[in-house]
Amino acid sequence: MTAQTDKARTLARLHAAPEILRVVNVWDAVSARAVAALPETRAIATAGHSIAATFGYEDGEKIPLATMLDMVGRIVEAAGDLPVSADLDAGYGNPGETVRRAIGVGVVGANVEDRLKPLDESVAAVAAIIAAGEAEGVPFALNARTDALIRGGDRPLDASIADAIERGRAYLDAGADVVFVPGIVDADVARRLVDGIGERKVSVIGLPGALRAADYEALGVARISYGPMTQRVALTALQDVAADLYAEGVIPDSTRALN
Repeated sequence: MTAQTDKARTLARLHAAPEILRVVNVWDAVSARAVAALPETRAIATAGHSIAATFGYEDGEKIPLATMLDMVGRIVEAAGDLPVSADLDAGYGNPGETVRRAIGVGVVGANVEDRLKPLDESVAAVAAIIAAGEAEGVPFALNARTDALIRGGDRPLDASIADAIERGRAYLDAGADVVFVPGIVDADVARRLVDGIGERKVSVIGLPGALRAADYEALGVARISYGPMTQRVALTALQDVAADLYAEGVIPDSTRALN
């Protein structure tokens, strides 16, 4: 059994555990090291939006895949023994091959989004990802993302929830580990998603206005991540201290040497 296989199985166990898996998204090697150094950290997740922004690209597969994967590989190295789940957008046109390349840099799980493509096409993408993991000897932990809530347009919320549940069940049947439903998921929506998709099978994002991780845990949610929010917090702190320095301020004594 390889170390990478061990990490993949660890990530799957963390998804299935009674405690919600809290993953703090990172975007480069130094942010990965800073988060990995915390004793509470059980796994690392990359933020595709944040990595793209680091290189000056907009989100949505504008950054070249090779550039993205190079940074993801650096994050894997910085994370040490921790499993790393990568944000791979929609799979860059070939989800199976993209995951194969991600496994090549040490990744053991990923988010891959459906962008509300036809269900049969989305299920085929999930199946291709799982097959790629099997071919590489890695039990890949796919956090299959459905955009049913955030791309639902003006359709009723009930219709979007029903779509998320239908897609989520199909993705689990195709081999996904958990189902990521981004958007502002309140307690009622979370409860309905868990009832429809399964206990410890739903993954959410911690946006402003979302519930606390412990609240989602009580509702049966498996995982919470924070996407580009963590980089925004870091950049807000940078911009604020820069403004203070321009105003004759000084570097705070509480600053830690994390780089």
